[in-house]
Amino acid sequence: MLLDDELLGLTYMKMLCEQLPEIEVVKAFNNPITLLEEIASLSFDFCILDIEMPEMNGLQIANLIDGKPVIFATAYKDYAVDAFDLNAIDYIQKPIKIDRLKQAIQKVIQHLQIHKKVGEKTFFQHNTDKGKTLFYFDKIALIRTSDTDSRDKVVLLVHGVEFVLKNSPLKKLLEILPASDFCQVNKKEIISIKSIQAFSFDEITTNILINGKNLKITVGEIYRNDFLQKVKI
Repeated sequence: MLLDDELLGLTYMKMLCEQLPEIEVVKAFNNPITLLEEIASLSFDFCILDIEMPEMNGLQIANLIDGKPVIFATAYKDYAVDAFDLNAIDYIQKPIKIDRLKQAIQKVIQHLQIHKKVGEKTFFQHNTDKGKTLFYFDKIALIRTSDTDSRDKVVLLVHGVEFVLKNSPLKKLLEILPASDFCQVNKKEIISIKSIQAFSFDEITTNILINGKNLKITVGEIYRNDFLQKVKI
């Protein structure tokens, strides 16, 4: 998200950001009050803020955006100490060059990745046919509906061991699993993206070996779009 009360400077900043494929401008504001009025309805990862503005300055705004990372972009050197007291990720002086902006953006990306890893759960616990079991996300290859009882789900781990989850809907499991790493591909199966070896419009060849052959599973029509987005097609 961008904020600069000078429209020319805001337009220039937006143009620079649009040249960096790793980021997307959610919204650009030239009025801090308007930003505060709309901020609750916006989803964004970080802000690039001007400092000297009428009504409210960028330092005040940074205190009101719920701990989101901030890059300050200003023509003035005088605010650098105050900016870093607010744990700003970077402080760029205008006129801004794209290489300097790119450097600041990389700092934000590293910051976000570190904090994401710290806060992420890497496993979940569930009752199974073998007792209480910890399932680490990176060890799950496939989850499928049991042939014996549709209320139960079979979890196949990457090393071939299977567990039966008792009375566990796929929908509930999807809420637990990391959305970027797993995808439901038909009415009965959730696959780990890491388990995909190849795929066509309606079939996935996995790297899961069953009796020496790669397991193949179908892609249901209503799940196809979500699946293709997950594999970046």
